[in-house]
Amino acid sequence: MAERPEKLAEKLGEQFNKATAEEILTYFLTHYKGKIVQGSGMGAEDQVITRMISTIDKTTRIITLDTGRLFQETYDLIQKTNEHFGFKIGIYFPDYEKVEQMVKEKGINLFYGSLENRRLCCHIRKNEPLKRALKGMDVWICGLRKNQTITRFYNKAVEWDEQHGLIRVNPLINWTEKQVWDYIREHQIPYNVLHDKGYPSIGCLPCTRAVKPGEDPRSGRWWWEDKGPKECGLHYK
Repeated sequence: MAERPEKLAEKLGEQFNKATAEEILTYFLTHYKGKIVQGSGMGAEDQVITRMISTIDKTTRIITLDTGRLFQETYDLIQKTNEHFGFKIGIYFPDYEKVEQMVKEKGINLFYGSLENRRLCCHIRKNEPLKRALKGMDVWICGLRKNQTITRFYNKAVEWDEQHGLIRVNPLINWTEKQVWDYIREHQIPYNVLHDKGYPSIGCLPCTRAVKPGEDPRSGRWWWEDKGPKECGLHYK
């Protein structure tokens, strides 16, 4: 009888608990070739992982989500990244009919109205396209780090993603922000210029603001919300 994927993820999590990011990626890119995808939000961590992937297997599938409300700087980075690494990042869009219906019923900036509206917008613009992007895959590579948010503190380098039904690999889970930026500078990796303007975490334009020195890095995401985790639902329901 084949081993349940949940149990396999648990074993692999123990095996790679103290492995380097490169060791983790090398194993999974080799053993899951054709069944593995990097889901990039074009953040600093994602760019580090993309560079590592480029040195291991440039045929690896990399995708990102275009919600229709991104910063121009993010679109510029997608182009620069493709040119820098010789990739063609797959871009997934939301279902236009669902977006049209949502806007018709609740307004173009519905997310400011309530948490329910914001989660609906994230679901249609991000969660549903991601589900399509992950279809048929066994492994999803993400740029999560423990010290990004309290909700990510207990994530592991390798874990079972119950929401999407596959193994999630977080090769930078134990990295610090300093390690991320040291790596970017050392390898001259293109990154979103908004990071230099006070945007540590970048999502959709109307839902992201710059943060002040000393503020929580995620405080610029959905900044009008007072309570609850600053998440869109890609990693948490």
